Amino acid sequence: MTMKTLNPAALYDATPNGMSQGVIDLPSGLVFISGQVAWDRDGKVIGVTVGEQTAHALDRLTIALSEAGCGPKDVRSVRVYVRGEVGDHLPACGPLLAAYFGATRPALTGIGVASLATPDTLVEIEVVARVPQAA
Repeated sequence: MTMKTLNPAALYDATPNGMSQGVIDLPSGLVFISGQVAWDRDGKVIGVTVGEQTAHALDRLTIALSEAGCGPKDVRSVRVYVRGEVGDHLPACGPLLAAYFGATRPALTGIGVASLATPDTLVEIEVVARVPQAA
C-alpha cells in the first residue's frame, strides 16, 4: 500500500461519505489534510463569526496533523476558503493564521466562496504538509 488514510476519532467521521480527514502518500511523505471546518464530532458548527470558526478549524487541523505525525511547522501549502470576499475577513482570520504557522510561513491561497458544507460554515482550511524526516 502506498498511502495511509487518517481519520482521528476526535474529528467528524467522513468515512460514510467516502472521504478521509487526510491521506499520507507514503513514498513521498506528503500529507494531504482535507478541509477542516469548525465542526464538532457530530458535524455541529462551533462559532458564529469568521474569527471564531477560523480558531476552531485550526484546532481541528492540529488534530489531523498530529495523526500524521506532523505539526504546523511541517505545513508547506495552505488554502483558506471563506464565505464572501477574502479581504473583508482578513482582519479576523489573518492574525490567527499568522500565530498558528509562526515562522513557518507556508504558501497560502485565500479563496472567497459562495457556500461551504453547510449554511452556517464560514471557513474551511486545507493543507499539504510533509512528514518530518526521522533523525
